[in-house]
Amino acid sequence: MDNKNYIIIIATVFLSMSIFSCKHHGEEYHSITDKIEAESKNYHGTSISSEGHLGDEKMIEITVGEHTFLIPERKSQIKSFACTECHSKPLNELQSSEGIKKAHWDIALNHADQNTMNCTTCHNEKKMNDLTSLTGHTIDFNKSYQLCAQCHTKQFDDWQGGAHGKRIGGWAPPRASMTCVNCHNPHKPHFESKWPARFNTQKVKERE
Repeated sequence: MDNKNYIIIIATVFLSMSIFSCKHHGEEYHSITDKIEAESKNYHGTSISSEGHLGDEKMIEITVGEHTFLIPERKSQIKSFACTECHSKPLNELQSSEGIKKAHWDIALNHADQNTMNCTTCHNEKKMNDLTSLTGHTIDFNKSYQLCAQCHTKQFDDWQGGAHGKRIGGWAPPRASMTCVNCHNPHKPHFESKWPARFNTQKVKERE
């Protein structure tokens, strides 16, 4: 066989392979991405919904970046809200008043050291029914995640994308997720270490 015929045969084989590999029917695709695109052309969404699993909890819709989803409404869950029911005077006047029971006696701030933050880092002295950002912008109590996002940027990015935090219902739309304060105490966000509910004594014996 001369070189010319050999080249023709090789070219024919490669041409045949390329023709068959370009078929987008059956299981013949260039890549998994091509397969997904080809088989999702006739996909028009799902009829499954997670609404039935949300319970009676009041939800609000928010949009964070490219994501729109539901979160639990917060204000009605705070026993001492609205704050102005008690904070009817400037804070310095309330602090100097005699005969008034100490407020928030059960709250100990264990979030960061005193040089980093205190109560007024997050709470708005002038508008007590709202929170305040580090730059002085008003933040609604229902959107307290905006406050957390100022420092906890990585966790916030994971949360808005659905990788951090607890999802309510399922993965079917509508998406509903817990917020930072639904899982973390904002005044003491660290989770304490604890033993499992059942201590495995057998494993301890095996390790001895």
